[in-house]
Amino acid sequence: MVNPAAEPPKGQPPADQIPPETFFALIGGEPTFRKLVAEFYRGIAADPVLRPMYPEADLGPATERMTLFLMQYWGGPNTYSQERGHPRLRMRHAPFRIGAAERDAWLGHMRRAVDSVELPPDQAATLWDYLERAAYFMVNTMDDIQSANG
Repeated sequence: MVNPAAEPPKGQPPADQIPPETFFALIGGEPTFRKLVAEFYRGIAADPVLRPMYPEADLGPATERMTLFLMQYWGGPNTYSQERGHPRLRMRHAPFRIGAAERDAWLGHMRRAVDSVELPPDQAATLWDYLERAAYFMVNTMDDIQSANG
């Protein structure tokens, strides 16, 4: 009899069966994403602009959510969706005021985190392009949206 605890959740390939051509696999898989996000949250922990947006005293749960989301986005296991459903990034961030100051602080911590994983320039650029676009997409204050658009 197969041990169900040893099987991946339905719809999720085992980690050793992630296609090697995914960006997730190309940049080193889970260890790279865990290092990236841990470094990002080291900056968030002491940031006076962003830290108040995290109601939990422990940033561990937020770290895990972001890690799972990024791994899934880039072709890794779909654990994020299995645990939390569709990402709905704008909806999940809607309760927080995200303007230019918050976006720029987020990008500063993320830039440092991306640099910390020491990816080849083309891979770092691919990752950064997505992260930068995502940060701009999260801006939800009217003044900042209008100034970004024109």
